[in-house]
Amino acid sequence: MNVAAALPEVLQEDRLRADLYNYLGLILVGPPDQMLLDQTAGLAGDDTELGQAIQGLARVAKVSKPKAVQSEYNALFIGVGRGEILPYASYYLTGFLNEKPLANLRNTMANFGMTRAEDVFEPEDNIASLMEMMAGMIVGRFGRVASVEEQKQFFNAHIGTWAAHYFTDLQAAKSSVLYASVGAVGAAFMDIEREAFRMTAS
Repeated sequence: MNVAAALPEVLQEDRLRADLYNYLGLILVGPPDQMLLDQTAGLAGDDTELGQAIQGLARVAKVSKPKAVQSEYNALFIGVGRGEILPYASYYLTGFLNEKPLANLRNTMANFGMTRAEDVFEPEDNIASLMEMMAGMIVGRFGRVASVEEQKQFFNAHIGTWAAHYFTDLQAAKSSVLYASVGAVGAAFMDIEREAFRMTAS
């Protein structure tokens, strides 16, 4: 049964937010295959900063090949020893992996009934997992739809503190081609989310 389908109270605007969080999680967790590149190439934006970033990403995806993007992904995130960018909250906030931000996230996950997939071995505070968690909270994938206040608390505690910096670094990384455009979309989206949560009453 599709849990999200059983939760009609999720507004269309929130489904779109969840879709973008899901997309970012998907393209950041591993190099895209041809199908995801084709889907990305078909994205359409508008005149907003986010819309322009999406259009830019679509243009790059249209001329990207899976093999080249895999090489780019490896250079950025895997590398020899380590990649150009370490996509973890603990690293961005403390300079080290597996630090207090990860422990805090695990507490939040436990409180919300989130568990790490058995086939995932890297720390939960990586950017792809956080994007996926946020999407799941919005549409109720973890059993219930998170309130706006719960979303705000999760964003402020685990994403807003570092994700914009990460996406900016992704745009500037010397190995970035497709992922520079992913970074532009992520940075613009984080700005929108941060401002929207700032405007909601506590």
